[in-house]
Amino acid sequence: MKRAICVFLALMLLTGAAAADGGRVRDEIAVDGVSFEDAADVSDNNRVFYEIFVGSFSDSDGDGVGDLRGIINRMDYLNDGDPASGLSLGVEGLWLTPIFQSPSYHKYDVTDFYRVDPAFGTEADLEELIGLCHERGVKLILDLPINHTATDCRWFKNFVNAHLMHNPGNDYYNFYHWLEGDEKAPAGQHYARVSNLDLRYEANFSDSMPEPDFDQPLVRQTFLDVAKHYLALGVDGFRFDAAKYIYFGDNEKSAAFWEWYIGELKKEKPDLYTVAEVWDGDGVIDRYIPMTDCFNFSASQASGIIAETAQAGDVNRFTAYVEARQKQLRALRTDAREVLFVSNHDMDRASGYLGMSNGRMATAANLYLLSPGSPFIYYGEEIGLRGSRGSANTDANRRLAMVWGDGDTVQDPAGATYAKQTPYSVQDLRGMRSSLLNHYKKLLMIRRANPEIARGEYTALKFTGTKLGGFVSAWEGKRVMVLHNTTNAPLTVDLQDVNEAGFTRIVAVAGAGEAALEGTQVTLDGQTSAVLR
Repeated sequence: MKRAICVFLALMLLTGAAAADGGRVRDEIAVDGVSFEDAADVSDNNRVFYEIFVGSFSDSDGDGVGDLRGIINRMDYLNDGDPASGLSLGVEGLWLTPIFQSPSYHKYDVTDFYRVDPAFGTEADLEELIGLCHERGVKLILDLPINHTATDCRWFKNFVNAHLMHNPGNDYYNFYHWLEGDEKAPAGQHYARVSNLDLRYEANFSDSMPEPDFDQPLVRQTFLDVAKHYLALGVDGFRFDAAKYIYFGDNEKSAAFWEWYIGELKKEKPDLYTVAEVWDGDGVIDRYIPMTDCFNFSASQASGIIAETAQAGDVNRFTAYVEARQKQLRALRTDAREVLFVSNHDMDRASGYLGMSNGRMATAANLYLLSPGSPFIYYGEEIGLRGSRGSANTDANRRLAMVWGDGDTVQDPAGATYAKQTPYSVQDLRGMRSSLLNHYKKLLMIRRANPEIARGEYTALKFTGTKLGGFVSAWEGKRVMVLHNTTNAPLTVDLQDVNEAGFTRIVAVAGAGEAALEGTQVTLDGQTSAVLR
């Protein structure tokens, strides 16, 4: 109980709220018997992850490039180890984009999978970061882009040399998919030519990214050994890049590969966490769910249901989708998790199509962070960082430097042209009580103090004649209700209409306005969410 009181006081300091039991409340999170110690004991992967594009996050040595030491230096910002402090963002997992040696700024074309790129630091830095994360209950996963390598990778050099020497007995002769002469490429696939050789290699993403042949035992073992190396260092799992392209155009073979690969890794680490990039609709994604969690691309971006709902959309449609999706995921794998997000390093920044001053970024955050499973925040989303591919047609514009406001020397990546960055830094937003950054902190505290939200059995509430909607989630004998109003005007619902009159207390409010509970009637101001128990 002492811990719960400390949590309550920290949240009071964060929001400037006054305590209330039912009735009219504003910007309040009352723990009401649920302590963060209880929630912190949960060791599963229904946690909030934070994607860090490493080269753009924080620079520790003044060269303008973000690095591992920069992340170490920012751990108190990400998670200070005290879920009750209200000082850190409170994320529970980190996803690092590729850190391996590579000729590019993005590092998805790897030269040496066994070496941390010198621009990012050393393997010792990685081990230090892993240790620091684990001290604070944070999981760390690495982006593992095994679908392709760089052309200056030694495996590709060995492959080319084996063909140059006309030596099919060489171990690397078939390491990559290849064609010769006028042999026709399979439909939809691209093959690039090796200079001075009558040899072409599969390179669907870029001529500088040759694709290994995963039918070859050597290829499979090589990439299995890579992953095992980093598991031995202590990483908690992996994000698998371009997962559906292992066998281009053949989802069944690609899924079968991941079943084997992840199965082998789980022999080394039974509690391995994996999430795959299967950029497609739910029907295709479902082929991969039996072996790994997958990002929900249907819900993301400007066209996704999160953004649509955040812009005064019908919450009942959103919760019905989440409920149906939860049932589908659980039918495919009993411990499958929903992985919601609004944008990542391959997408335009959400603040560009949602906006900060109009409250829609905060509303979108309410929707997906107060949802089940394992949501992912893209670095800088919490401060409204901007960036879009635009007419320059470069993804560098989606991966711009974090704005710290404290002298951090991190710079935009090479090729970036985007000039209309957010006017607010982390330093600015920390001091604004109602800032987007403090809103994100608050949401993560609400989520952690009410573990049923992430882990429970989800039941959408089917309100009629209103856009206000929500859900009930039950876990370990306890139930919590979450309600959202994404419109700009107050809305009222009667809990008796959905047979849920037993909820008697508002324990948390997040958003632009207030919430009231009078008998069984709940009123939410516009762009406001509430948690009831």
